[in-house]
Amino acid sequence: MTKANIGFIGLGLMGAAMVGRLQSLGYALTVLGNKSRVRIEAAVSAGAVEATDAATLAKSTDIIMLCMDTSASVESRMRGENGVIAGLKPGSVVIDFGTSLPGSTKQLGQEVAAAGGIYLDAPLGRTPTHAVDGLLNIMCSGDKAGFEKVESVLQDLGENVFHLGELGSGHTIKLINNFFAMTTANAMSEAFAMAEKAGVSRQGLYDVMSAGPLRSGMMDFIKAYGIDGDASQLAFSIRNGAKDIGYYRQMADDLGAKTIMSAAANEALTCAVEQGLGDELVPQMVDFYAQRFDG
Repeated sequence: MTKANIGFIGLGLMGAAMVGRLQSLGYALTVLGNKSRVRIEAAVSAGAVEATDAATLAKSTDIIMLCMDTSASVESRMRGENGVIAGLKPGSVVIDFGTSLPGSTKQLGQEVAAAGGIYLDAPLGRTPTHAVDGLLNIMCSGDKAGFEKVESVLQDLGENVFHLGELGSGHTIKLINNFFAMTTANAMSEAFAMAEKAGVSRQGLYDVMSAGPLRSGMMDFIKAYGIDGDASQLAFSIRNGAKDIGYYRQMADDLGAKTIMSAAANEALTCAVEQGLGDELVPQMVDFYAQRFDG
């Protein structure tokens, strides 16, 4: 069976890993990026074609994948005379793998449908390392027939591929997931810093907490840095954490639901970004709290 022609927009760490995975399985790729020439050139050297703009990419492909940082970035690539929608072929499927606002996703879905295409949101779980081996968690939602049309490709990228219902459901679940993750990460970071401020060893605190029901993967990610000095176990930037918490809060506002629990994580992550720590990794919030406690 002939493999689909895929257009891929956004070759950051995750996007580049996904492109590499698809190329290793023999898919024909057309790529577009605006930051890292190194990753674009690596994809081209492995056989990909570089598009001049998103409309041109859409005209030559059957499945268009976006892996971008913000809803604004996705919207900018989708709309306009050089955007994906302008070049979309009838029956094409567009997949947003980023973490976007559900309201934006639903609006783009309407615009893509009007152009004869299908729009799916499919935010990701796990890391670029998992992407290399096709082991991502993929939280897809949108038109069921559209999902089935691209399911085999998603299975090549993910170990766990979910179809979660109507368009926007994937992004909604991802934002709730990341709200919980960032709240837990900040709580554990502060706990380590508070223990040290009180003259108690971080290791002793961890030994007690991890022996009971509080133990979690997130606790161990923060422990890997707070005690062992390895932040790479949770390779997710503070800037991205702040963005996702902000999106969660905006989603709550759009729903008319006053969120209480997100306020603390939002304040901490936003403050860390304002202090120039945005490119540090979330486990390094331990240092943010320790420095804050030291005045």
